[in-house]
Amino acid sequence: MAGNRPLWRWWIVLAAGGLAGAALPPWGCPPLLWVALLPLWALGPGPALAWGAAAVLVSHRWLLWLHPLDWVGVPLPLSLPLCVLLWLALGLLGALLVSGWRWLVQRLGSDRLSTACLAASLWGLAEVLLAKGPLFWIGLGSAVLPGDRALAGLAQLVGVGGLAALQLLLSWWLWRWLLSLFSQRSAAGRSALAWLVLVLVLHGWGWWLVVAEQRTAEAANRSLSLLVLQPAIPTREKFSWTQQQALKRRLAAAQAQAEALGVDALLLPEGALALGEPLPRAAAVEVLSGGFRQAGERLHSSLLRFEPGTLTADQALDKHRLVPLGEWIPTPQWLAWSGLSAVGGIDPGQPSRLFVRPGGDVGVAICYELADGTALAAASRDGGRWLLASANLDPYPSQLQRQFEALAQLRALESSRWLVSAANTGPSLVVNPAGEVLQRLPAGEAGTLAVRISERSEITVYGRVGEWPLLLLGLTGGIARTRFRVRQS
Repeated sequence: MAGNRPLWRWWIVLAAGGLAGAALPPWGCPPLLWVALLPLWALGPGPALAWGAAAVLVSHRWLLWLHPLDWVGVPLPLSLPLCVLLWLALGLLGALLVSGWRWLVQRLGSDRLSTACLAASLWGLAEVLLAKGPLFWIGLGSAVLPGDRALAGLAQLVGVGGLAALQLLLSWWLWRWLLSLFSQRSAAGRSALAWLVLVLVLHGWGWWLVVAEQRTAEAANRSLSLLVLQPAIPTREKFSWTQQQALKRRLAAAQAQAEALGVDALLLPEGALALGEPLPRAAAVEVLSGGFRQAGERLHSSLLRFEPGTLTADQALDKHRLVPLGEWIPTPQWLAWSGLSAVGGIDPGQPSRLFVRPGGDVGVAICYELADGTALAAASRDGGRWLLASANLDPYPSQLQRQFEALAQLRALESSRWLVSAANTGPSLVVNPAGEVLQRLPAGEAGTLAVRISERSEITVYGRVGEWPLLLLGLTGGIARTRFRVRQS
């Protein structure tokens, strides 16, 4: 039996990693995540490699729904292998990052609180930095939603990176309590009580912040009425004549409805308009639509603004964070490759997500830019009065839509802003500054959603100080660990 123990250990690690992936949205269950993280503190870099791979492969299994890719020119026999290869490559990258993190923990000594603080801080900062690159989508910080909005309320103070660090610290404390339960039973009771008190205090603090936001959600400089169109055009059939005509009819009907309702603006999802395509009709309502624009030789996926009564756009905010392979191939400028997008290669825009417009500034996320909380917090701090998420998540499954919804809730909490999502097949919804989804359209069904939101100018603690709490946590842990080693020597 002794020879089978290492094998059982690997099975336990893989199961824990898969459990961690399942604990992220759409489930969003922090206690499950705390249990799943225990092997990371107890075992070494090798098991952490397997844990990281399992967690990423489970949480990102929606990537397999890219198949088939024949509609963008990839031969059908190569489509599934390419999607599987992309999925496995992301799993390998996640595994290497987690294993490297665990190697550092092992060098410093995982039994020390100072090590736990430093390690948790590094993990949280890594999630923040990765969210600005091309490969990261969702991490430990998002596990609080939709299941634990009280804990999610702390995002107003520390952002999603701080929430990720918090999950790791709570798991570390749980691990230390389990060790004391088997070695020092007299201390186990005190440790469990202290852990429980900490969990209750954190939840109480977070819920107090959420309730305070709910009470002030309607207070603003002025309210806005908006109409969201969800055209529900299948991406793989988007360029067929039948679907193009259906899209034009739905756009024209939405413009007529917006004009009849007298809303302030009509919101259309990412890619609703083709390159150079005008609006179907000149309505007396401002239109904010996803589309494409040409700037010299550079092609951009953008949010386009149409002045009331016009057919062509007069302003644009270009997408900055591009989808690898789908919109952009990482090659040198002299070796440009268009990528798999049906519209060809896309060039990135400026990093700022603030869209300055006559009707009031807006913080904008196009597609998976929603994962970058720091960019939207900066846009809110610089004058954005509400947040707009424009996306096309077809043909991905409901799992991705639910993850997108959880990220939308976190962005609203971090910035204390109303957030409106306009998506091709969903989720089209409105979230208040307390992170509560108030209205939504059924996924995959064409329709419109009339919403009323409030412009806000308040800035959260996180919006003011950014990642400084995480940096201070890491600095404190690092100094304490260094002093301990000096005393030991």
